[in-house]
Amino acid sequence: MPLKFNNFHQVLVTSIEAKVQEKADATIPTTVVNSPPEGNTTFVDGTTWCVAQSGVSQVDLQNALDWACGLGMVDCKPIQHSGACFEPDTLVSHASYAFNYYYQQNGNSDIACNFGGTATVTKNNPSYSKCVYASAGSVGSSAPPLSKKKHSFTWWEIAGILLLLYLRS
Repeated sequence: MPLKFNNFHQVLVTSIEAKVQEKADATIPTTVVNSPPEGNTTFVDGTTWCVAQSGVSQVDLQNALDWACGLGMVDCKPIQHSGACFEPDTLVSHASYAFNYYYQQNGNSDIACNFGGTATVTKNNPSYSKCVYASAGSVGSSAPPLSKKKHSFTWWEIAGILLLLYLRS
């Protein structure tokens, strides 16, 4: 038995509403309970830094360092030859400097100190001699500002507009 127009119309509207709701639900950010708050995450007794973990794969560490100095937009001049943090000339030392710079530049959050599992947060200042590691507030943020603007449409308004467009055709 063929579907009547009203039944077809109802099935189509329900399908459109379901798709719009599905897309709206997919864009709602979820909160991870164990993540620290935005901004300067410090231990009770001071600032935190991000350093490379010893004992991790040298290949993984090099890839993470390459990313930090490339797409991560870290200023890696201090760890280049004749830079203030070039010595000791080790992968762990150079990666620690770059990881920490990125960490300080991106809100001191756990996710900003991961680098594929090659980095960790510490409360011990890794600075030495002429090599001063960035600390909270000493590096400008490269993260885009969080928008406070309220979205003009909600999912049900979009569904209504789609329905009106469908009914007019």
